[in-house]
Amino acid sequence: MDTGDQLVTIAAVLLGALTTHLTNFLTERSRKKYEREVRWDERKLSAYEAYIDSVRACIFLAVQLYEVKEGIRESEQSEREILAELSEASRLRGRTFERIMLLAGDDVIEASHKLNAVGLQVDWQATGKVTGTLADWRDRNRTVFGAINAFHDAAREDLGVSGNVTGEQHPERDLLLPPPQRGS
Repeated sequence: MDTGDQLVTIAAVLLGALTTHLTNFLTERSRKKYEREVRWDERKLSAYEAYIDSVRACIFLAVQLYEVKEGIRESEQSEREILAELSEASRLRGRTFERIMLLAGDDVIEASHKLNAVGLQVDWQATGKVTGTLADWRDRNRTVFGAINAFHDAAREDLGVSGNVTGEQHPERDLLLPPPQRGS
């Protein structure tokens, strides 16, 4: 083998080694990027789930408080006890909202701001900070559940989940309410 053949062989080995190194580097970088994205998606999903859970807890406590105050329902808990639970649930809603602010995309953040605004309207009527009729109360509840659906759609898009919870394939749903009671 002459010197020229040896140089070509050495160059081929070096090129092969360099190509292998570059391929391994790019593959490893891609794998780490994927793992990082999956890790953040898992955290986002956890944050979205906790936020919706806390929002719904506030709504259900507000409904309980409103119905007790209006004489629609009886409760073993006093208004004061329900109000204390609502206050704690509101604090937790604020904490979970902060996680949304740290992790979510722009559309999810905007949807959570809107959800907070309409959720507070429900809380405020239940606690008496704003007044309204039973029809106003039901409208506020319809609005908050519509905002929850909008949040779900934004969160699904942010996580890359196909489909949505509203739109043409999903009929408009109303509050599930008991039938009116007959007077005795």
